[in-house]
Amino acid sequence: MSQQEPFQFRQTRRQWLATVAASSLGGALAVAAEQAGFQPRYLLASCMYGYTPLAEILPEVARTGAAAIDLWPMVHGNQREQLDELGEARFREQLDRHQVSLGCLTQYKLGPFGLADEMRLAQRLGCRTIVTGGKGPKDAQGDELKRAVAAFAEQMKPHLELAEQTGVTIAIENHGSNLIQSPDSMKWLLEFTGGRPLAIALAPYHLPQDEKLLAQLIRDLGPRIAVFYAWQHGMGCMTKLPKEQELLQMPGRGPLDFTPLLAALREINYQGWTEIFMHPVPRGIPILDGTAEVTAEINRSRTYLAECLRKIG
Repeated sequence: MSQQEPFQFRQTRRQWLATVAASSLGGALAVAAEQAGFQPRYLLASCMYGYTPLAEILPEVARTGAAAIDLWPMVHGNQREQLDELGEARFREQLDRHQVSLGCLTQYKLGPFGLADEMRLAQRLGCRTIVTGGKGPKDAQGDELKRAVAAFAEQMKPHLELAEQTGVTIAIENHGSNLIQSPDSMKWLLEFTGGRPLAIALAPYHLPQDEKLLAQLIRDLGPRIAVFYAWQHGMGCMTKLPKEQELLQMPGRGPLDFTPLLAALREINYQGWTEIFMHPVPRGIPILDGTAEVTAEINRSRTYLAECLRKIG
């Protein structure tokens, strides 16, 4: 089974360029680095296929340009439960057969304080990222929010110690109706956790659909973004809509221009995962009828993102 590199907190591209540009040789190197380009490391979310069996999803990983899979549990998908039904040995065999690695385990239902067994499982399977949500008051503002984020960071200390031992990074998504949802809350969380293996799973869907704001947030968070969801709000994912309106969450369909976001990711020399994403209504169904159709829609967005990268130059 192929193994991805552990997520590491690295110097940003901007910081590196500032260092090397101090000399004429460094300036030339900086120009060369800017021209080198940026290619996303794609991660495939199993829930995009609803409750489809893993045996049917795993061949699609390479077809979507991804090298790794993100396993989602019920209600969004049930592939995490399928892992338990298969057992670790058979699951490894399936990964090996399709030359896929386990890139991420998404576990909102366990929460940030219930991941101990999941981190040990991740360690055994060579997985380096677990995504979950924050814990704390959902409507705090200003100083109250900062204190709540500080309290959450303190509560996370023993869990981050285990994360260090197992080689796992816990990535907190800026989920709506959550303690960690605003740009300030994300920046404070990273400040209060220092160099510990805690990062952000950045979901533009849950933020103002402002390209400049999102691009600046990417720069502010820098190398402590572990997962970037290529996911926009469109017309939302909470009520049933005609499929063409529901699909406006996908890159290239809704109005959000991803070009500035990808430019910011390139600027920080982003090393984390990029996951093309949306939520269907109801949860647990594929985003489109048929496995081939889901893969084609993901590739449609991937083609759009490639066009955005070409615009950057």
